[in-house]
Amino acid sequence: MGDGAAIAGLGMTELGKVYGRSPRRLAADAVRLAVADAGLALGDLDGLLVSHGLGGSPGIELADTLGLRDLRLLTHMNAFGATAGAMVSYAAMSVLSGAASTVGCVFSDAPLKPRQSAGSAYQRDAPEWYGFGGMTAALGFRSVNAFYALAAQRHMARYGTTSEQLGAIAVSTREWAARNPLAQMRDPISLADHQASRWVAEPLHLLDCCLVSNGAVAVVVTGAARARDLARPPVHLWGWGQGHPGHRKERGSEFGLTTGAVSSGRSAMTMAGVTAADVDVCELYDCYTYTVLVSLEDYGFCAKGEGGAFAASGALGPGGTLPTNTGGGQLSGYYMWGMTPLSEAVVQARGDGGERQAAANDVILVSGNGGILDHHATLIVSPHERGTA
Repeated sequence: MGDGAAIAGLGMTELGKVYGRSPRRLAADAVRLAVADAGLALGDLDGLLVSHGLGGSPGIELADTLGLRDLRLLTHMNAFGATAGAMVSYAAMSVLSGAASTVGCVFSDAPLKPRQSAGSAYQRDAPEWYGFGGMTAALGFRSVNAFYALAAQRHMARYGTTSEQLGAIAVSTREWAARNPLAQMRDPISLADHQASRWVAEPLHLLDCCLVSNGAVAVVVTGAARARDLARPPVHLWGWGQGHPGHRKERGSEFGLTTGAVSSGRSAMTMAGVTAADVDVCELYDCYTYTVLVSLEDYGFCAKGEGGAFAASGALGPGGTLPTNTGGGQLSGYYMWGMTPLSEAVVQARGDGGERQAAANDVILVSGNGGILDHHATLIVSPHERGTA
């Protein structure tokens, strides 16, 4: 890996119920903030990776909005919640290979509308159902919530995982959010509150499900040697990996039982030269409490089937042995796809967490999950250059 690559800048717009700005404008604002955070100028960027969702030709149009010219790297990507991790890994590989020297990576979204419920934010016109997809729709599987409920129920049926154990994840995540001024939901909740929250798709309660947010988050990736001389402490990229298991939602498959965290975690940890025992902080993709639980197992923080007991032990919350989703995650913090765990990892690696700063931050694991457990990306980051921790 030579001198290595590092995240040198982080840019975050206002997050949550932020109205009046298009996704493209929010994305442009986040990139500008990330570049300024690094102490660079926009013209220093020679690469731009854009998460999908801006409409049209998002890479070209965002570059034009920013006034960027003569870019050496430009594309838009979509692995859903795994996109952020994938973007950062491609940016790092581009820097290490010399294909680009300074790459911006950005995600932006603005599904919330004034005077409309969060539940309506991602509603689309009903597709024409046909074939096997039509059969599942007739049985009620018409939303992401329903398919994740199926995955969670499968884990429960196989391993005896309980709703209360999922609730422990919601409670610990809210405890972290209470310490984060940027979090959308900061009022404490109890396990009883979790159990009393309405069903969304059994076995998932409302408090098992992530928020909906408007806003944008961007990072700047450059070489480690260059990052050392910039405005903020560099966040070094020790390892990365992807996993796309291709599980079919049918009898006999591993759907709901294992995820792409197995292979992506193995790749990232091997590259970084660490094991799960070396990790100080986890920033896990938590579109649902269930995804935290199954990811913990698949990364090797506990044995398969023991994720529920591990979460219920208090290990994940403030004062626990494995601080997890220290900014409140997507369940209580803000929902910016894979940029939610990545942004908090940068905060923790820099020591900027304030009341929520973890006691140890030498090795931080970041995960991204996309689709219906279709994609996974893992990053290992650190405030230290590899080999000096």
